[in-house]
Amino acid sequence: MSALGGQTVVVLGGSAGIGLATARAARAEGAEVVLAARNADRLRGAAQEVGARSSAAFDAADPEALERFFADLPTPVDHVMVTAGRPYYGPIAGMDFAAARRSLDDHFWVAIHVARLAATAVRPGGAVLFMGGTGGRHTDVGLSVISAMTALVANLALEIAPVRVNLIAAGFVDTPLSAQLLADGLEERRAQLREGLPIRRVVQPADVAALALHLMTNDALTGATYDIDGGQQLLVGRL
Repeated sequence: MSALGGQTVVVLGGSAGIGLATARAARAEGAEVVLAARNADRLRGAAQEVGARSSAAFDAADPEALERFFADLPTPVDHVMVTAGRPYYGPIAGMDFAAARRSLDDHFWVAIHVARLAATAVRPGGAVLFMGGTGGRHTDVGLSVISAMTALVANLALEIAPVRVNLIAAGFVDTPLSAQLLADGLEERRAQLREGLPIRRVVQPADVAALALHLMTNDALTGATYDIDGGQQLLVGRL
C-alpha cells in the first residue's frame, strides 16, 4: 500500500502553488484529498485536476467559516496542511499595520483556530502542518511578524497532542505567489538562485510537498520547524 493509502489529507490553500503540489503528491500516494481556498474558480480547477473528494471556497481567516468547514469534513481526518496567506516582512518603524494584521490573521490566528478544531477532527498521531518562512528562524529588523509562528507551533504541539504539529519554513519557492510578488524581477531572481544556491537550482512546490508528505507519514515528528531553502540560509548577505 502507498504511504498515505486510505488516508484523508485536507489542504487549506490547495488551489495553487505549494498547497496544490501537496494535494497532487498525496493523491499519488493513495490519499483522499479535501481542498479549500479563497478563489472559487481556481479551486474548482484544482479539485478537478487532483480528483478531490470535496472542496470548499472560503476565507480561512474567517473563524465561523473555518468551523463550518471542519464540521463538514469526513471523519476521521488524518492530516491537515495550511498554506493559505502570504508572509509579511517589515520594520516596526515603517510597518503597514493593515498588511501586518492580515498576515497575522492568515497565519498566527488561523493556526490557533485550525489547531483547536484539529484537536478533535484529526486522528491521534495525525499531522497538522503550517507554512512559514526561513526569515522566522532569525532575529532581525523586519522579522517580528513572521517569527511568531516558530514559537506558536512548538506550543500547539503540546496543546493538541497526540495530534502532531509542525512548521515548514521555506525560502524562495517558485510559486505563482512568488511571481506575483516579484513581477518583472522574477527571472532575475531565478537566475541568481540557480547560480548561487548550493543545490544550483530553484526550490519548486513539489520539493516542499515531498517534505510535507514526510512529516505526515513519520509519526515521530512534532513540535519542530523544518527548513527547505536549497541552502539559502548559508548565504546570508550574499544571496
